[in-house]
Amino acid sequence: MMGEAPPSASTAFQPRVSIEQVEEGTDLAPRFDVRGLLTVVTTDAESGDVMMVGVMNAEALARTIETREAHYWSRSRQCLWRKGATSGLIQHVIEMRIDDDQDAVWLRVRTAGTGANCHVGYRSCFYRRVDLPADEVISASAAELVFCETHKTFDPVAVYGDVPNPTQL
Repeated sequence: MMGEAPPSASTAFQPRVSIEQVEEGTDLAPRFDVRGLLTVVTTDAESGDVMMVGVMNAEALARTIETREAHYWSRSRQCLWRKGATSGLIQHVIEMRIDDDQDAVWLRVRTAGTGANCHVGYRSCFYRRVDLPADEVISASAAELVFCETHKTFDPVAVYGDVPNPTQL
């Protein structure tokens, strides 16, 4: 597929013609935002745990459907990104759902290798929670993070090298 122009939102999917078609019909007619992106929530197919949240452009959505492997749009690198292309932690799509107005996607995946999905080395990108003590009121500036995952599933330096991830800067 090298050299092919990526599908655009207007050619890869059905045009949006009515609310009934979008909300009650069987046409895939996604609504991309002004930047050409859809929000994607990715969960583990077995546990239901949220693994990550990302975005797709029309090409990423089309490639995910065609290959049944998760593709995303990298906002930091401004390019198409096949999850696991570098790490081997490929997300195999078990189920894909789209919300009622077709502007958000939910992927249920099985991840190859260690089952990790986070470039930091944890299983999920949601490896910390905001501590919300039930018996006290705290301000946002005093909020603290608590680790939910206690160990990394893989060593990110061994997989990616010792370079900072641009999404974290």
